[in-house]
Amino acid sequence: MQLRPRLSHYLQRLALCIGVVALAGAASLLLERCLNAYINQVMVFMAVNVILAVSLNLVNGDAGLFSIGHAGFMAIGAYTAAWFSVTYGRPWLESACGGSPTPLVTSIYLLGVMLVGGLAAAVGGLLAGLPALRLRGDYLAIATLGFGEIIRVVLLNVDAVGGARGLAGIPRYSSLFLCLVVAVLTATALRNLNRSAHGRAIMAVREDETSAEALGIDCARYKALAFVVGAFFAGMAGCLYAHYLQFIHPRGFDFMKSIELVLMVVLGGGRISGVIVAAIAVTLLPEGLRQVKDTLHLETDPRMVLYSGLLIATMLVRARRFGPRRRGGGRRAR
Repeated sequence: MQLRPRLSHYLQRLALCIGVVALAGAASLLLERCLNAYINQVMVFMAVNVILAVSLNLVNGDAGLFSIGHAGFMAIGAYTAAWFSVTYGRPWLESACGGSPTPLVTSIYLLGVMLVGGLAAAVGGLLAGLPALRLRGDYLAIATLGFGEIIRVVLLNVDAVGGARGLAGIPRYSSLFLCLVVAVLTATALRNLNRSAHGRAIMAVREDETSAEALGIDCARYKALAFVVGAFFAGMAGCLYAHYLQFIHPRGFDFMKSIELVLMVVLGGGRISGVIVAAIAVTLLPEGLRQVKDTLHLETDPRMVLYSGLLIATMLVRARRFGPRRRGGGRRAR
């Protein structure tokens, strides 16, 4: 008797997800045909940053851990997927299809290689999370920062993935359509995780670790789970990024990229909807300032100064008026 209402509820959610994905797909296909290459690329970066920011929010926002090495997980996924495509994927597809593969074939292939990159990044997240389980606050931030820099330095010195020259020749199998669809699916999956028993346990660890342990919650397990899941989605975003740009270099996954992602989570207030808006704003803001510079024909580039000032002002206003609140109306304790 209780199965029917629950089944109907799940079917409604499934239909809603399919409808949202179909709408995002139709919108992206329309935009790809109507917009120029520059705007198309900016929107791809926007979708990739949404995936990265939402996945980092699981670690920094929901689990209460302070990680600033998220770009390292993106680098693992990007380089793993790109190396596989250059070495094995593209030759196999071209031989199997008798030439240039169709967009449907490349999309199916990219979904598979995204899982490979995501799993590789998840292993990296596990390796980074396990030693850091006993660390908190600034010490955890330093440990994750060191892990991200280790990955970047290793990539700089491995000739198999291009080393300091970067990895070129990556096939362009990614598109705005796939990036938007994956962004929607990522936000939906992490939203459902937050509402599940595992998500509640992760947030309980954030609020009070001692009380969570007293209730029988394995804090170490859920901390590691947050790192692994967040790294998995970051690896998928890195795969989309690499297969769109067709060239990746370790400097694209440096410390500043991690800081940019942390900024998106902070501006978003730890809520998925806020993080999505912050990721879009932080992606579009420097591009808009660049257009202002070109329009005014300025000799110097005030873009980074204005960018920093606007971000500081936004954080101050958001902390006073738009800070995260509990459901009962009070501010969340930090």
